[in-house]
Amino acid sequence: MFSPPRRLQIPIHLRREVVTLAMLAGLAIVLLIGVTALSRLYRAQQGDLAERWSTRGDANLTAGNYKAAADDYRTALRYARDGFPQQLGLAEALIGEQHIDEARVYLESLWEQQPENGIVNRELARIAAGKGDTRTALRYYHNAIYANWQGKAEYQRIATRWELIKYLLSIKALAQAQSELIGLGAEVGDNPAQQLSLGQYFLKIQDGQHALAAFRLCLRANPHNAAALAGAGEAEFDLGSYTRAQRYLSGALARNPSDRDSASLLEVSEQVMRLNPFRSEISDAERDQAVLSAFQTAGERLKECVALGDLPVAPANPSAARENPPTPAPAAGKAKGVLGTIAAALEKLPTARKKPQGAGQPAQAAKNQPQTGASTQVQTLAAAWTQLEPKVTVRHLRHNQDVVNQAMNLAFNIERQAASKCGSGTAADTALLLISKLHEGS
Repeated sequence: MFSPPRRLQIPIHLRREVVTLAMLAGLAIVLLIGVTALSRLYRAQQGDLAERWSTRGDANLTAGNYKAAADDYRTALRYARDGFPQQLGLAEALIGEQHIDEARVYLESLWEQQPENGIVNRELARIAAGKGDTRTALRYYHNAIYANWQGKAEYQRIATRWELIKYLLSIKALAQAQSELIGLGAEVGDNPAQQLSLGQYFLKIQDGQHALAAFRLCLRANPHNAAALAGAGEAEFDLGSYTRAQRYLSGALARNPSDRDSASLLEVSEQVMRLNPFRSEISDAERDQAVLSAFQTAGERLKECVALGDLPVAPANPSAARENPPTPAPAAGKAKGVLGTIAAALEKLPTARKKPQGAGQPAQAAKNQPQTGASTQVQTLAAAWTQLEPKVTVRHLRHNQDVVNQAMNLAFNIERQAASKCGSGTAADTALLLISKLHEGS
């Protein structure tokens, strides 16, 4: 018979060691769980404190309390070291305090972490622009336009492009500004408010075609928008379409009678149509009257210019001149003011060296200008006007095209010299300058 196998007897000291190890392992697990929980609690508390101080910093930054905001963000960074939002907020607060170099250090570090961040790129663009570093500014602005934005991304991109456009205009980079405006036009679509702003900025760079297109899109949504009507009228004026300009400007004034700029442009437009004998579909009688009015307007302008310089005008009948001295140009009908659109058009004329101060407002500086050279020029023009005056009649104009051309060319020369030497004149004088420009380009 076989005896039963003997059980393996573990020494009692070994059994005690196993129990001890099991207890220690259990204790280690409990401690690990405790430490993990405490660590999480600590991190949560740190995050909560960082968020609390960041919120305070955001409020102070929004309120313009930049020093307090910077202190809040620095405190937040104690609890959230290398926190991106906290560093960005601190950089913006430092910019508000005009600590630009310190802010740039933070922003460049953040750009290394997130080169596609819109706010970081825009702030770096502003800093570069402020330092006159145009190339760097443009690079960061374009990065910002196509960057990632948290919330209202489209709004932020459009706002950034507007900021870029204004910067380009401030440094006279008109071609680049025009390119950005065209790109923005495609981005904003048919938004009436945005198209209205686009039209106004196109006018600033003297791009009448794109300005008119933008204003028309705005008017499509609201045909009674006074600002859009005024802008479209100014654009048509800039393009030399004075009939259409009158229609838009009249509509603008009907809705906003206090719009002096539109009133000035409308008056000049009306004078262009009244005094221009070269326009199409004009009757012989209208053409003759336009030449007579243009010639007389130039004569009155010449008298005003002579009066400013105390220059004698040789009359056709000296005795009659002694009995009836020449009267100054009438003040009635003078424009209230001349917009930059008119000034820009006049500056394109070869002889118009001086920008008009405003139609109907004689330039005081003209009285103090040396008159030696001007005397000869004005006297020559005065003699030519006096010699031609007897021929400028309906009978001669109707049967002699040469008299028409002579009268208009002399009127144009008088107005150019007067604009250069004697300051600004009436709305009719401005109109003759614009007609001369149209006639030369025809």
